[in-house]
Amino acid sequence: MRARHHLTDLQSAKTQEMAFTNVVAVMAAAALLLAATTPSPAQAAAPAAAKPMAAPAAAGGAPSVPAGPLDITKLGAKGDGKTDSTKAILEAWKNACGATGTQKILIPQGNFLTGALELSGPCTSQIIIRLDGNLLGTGDLNAYKKNWIEVMHVEHFGINGRGIIDGQGPLVWKNNECAKNYNCKIMPNSLVLDYVTNAQIRGVTLLNSKFFHMNIFMSTNVEIEKVNITAPGDSPNTDGIHIGDSSNITIKATTIATGDDCISIGPGSKGIRVQGVRCGPGHGISVGSLGRYKDEKDVEDVTVTDATLVGTTNGLRIKSYEDSKSQLKACKFVYDGVTMDNVSFPIIIDQKYCPNNICVKSGASKIAISDIVFKNVRGTSATPEVVTLNCANNLPCQGIQLVNVDVKYNKPGNTTMAICHNAAGKTSGVPKELACL
Repeated sequence: MRARHHLTDLQSAKTQEMAFTNVVAVMAAAALLLAATTPSPAQAAAPAAAKPMAAPAAAGGAPSVPAGPLDITKLGAKGDGKTDSTKAILEAWKNACGATGTQKILIPQGNFLTGALELSGPCTSQIIIRLDGNLLGTGDLNAYKKNWIEVMHVEHFGINGRGIIDGQGPLVWKNNECAKNYNCKIMPNSLVLDYVTNAQIRGVTLLNSKFFHMNIFMSTNVEIEKVNITAPGDSPNTDGIHIGDSSNITIKATTIATGDDCISIGPGSKGIRVQGVRCGPGHGISVGSLGRYKDEKDVEDVTVTDATLVGTTNGLRIKSYEDSKSQLKACKFVYDGVTMDNVSFPIIIDQKYCPNNICVKSGASKIAISDIVFKNVRGTSATPEVVTLNCANNLPCQGIQLVNVDVKYNKPGNTTMAICHNAAGKTSGVPKELACL
């Protein structure tokens, strides 16, 4: 059943929007200061084939009058759940993008059906989409080129409100063949940020995506706060938030319950902060998989704090292909203050990841994993194997730390255990059965 929508009063809406504008201003100032001394991580990681983005005009100062309305219902959108509102939303975006100052697109109460929404920049304004109603992604797959809502080449952007971004995945999940074919046709992701700088997604719900709920690529300075992401535990490939080739991404006070990874951190990710996230059901919080493709970049500086995982099929996981196509590093990760509640395989490093048996099992990895700290991790495991460090024969994991880790198998008659292969490091304040390093 679709979650009921609750409107905030006008005063609350204005307060939230003002708070967002202040956040954007601070983030923009920080980004400009950093840019004066060094290129952004996104620029450094950009592929050679990527076309340079035209520099937008300054997005500050007093707002100008847009060329047309920003309330989508004044542009022909109808919140009846049946009428196609794609054209109206794209027109509102065009009006806001061409103006200056802070422009606020309003999606009022109602259910607005749409096809693909390509929200492209560069823009000369700071754009906030106020989502008080619900967006419904059509079940007609012919209506999408690739993704559903895709924000591209935009600086200073936000979505806030109490509305729902409903991918209507149950209409098409039966067409997902990825469990049978690893090189399957990809379904549309719900919300995609491509080449976006200084953005905040706050307060909204993402529901029942066709594929990933949110995908962040080649973006920097993005904050996701108080977002709810929900799909059934058996829904296919409905990752909550996937991050790739991006830097300075913060996810906080967010609840994620899906059929795949709650959060997946892919190659080229740096400066990732996950704070106060609740995950489950799902596949846990994952780094990787790494090494599937050529020319992947390092993953560095990842911090997960004050997280709770409930009933997930994995807990904190780092995974790389056994026959990795790229040579890269995964290093400087800290997991601190994590609670496990009936989680299968709570702590995993797997350098011999090989889904669907598509790998050459040579044991010769090219992924160097080092400086990984698991600290203050407590709770219960649904499997006896609480710690699994399955590192490569030719490239052992280095600098692994287990500090104050106390997770117990929650079934009678079995022993909590740890399995460590080719892993070097140290333990402190852990039960004897987990001190395998």
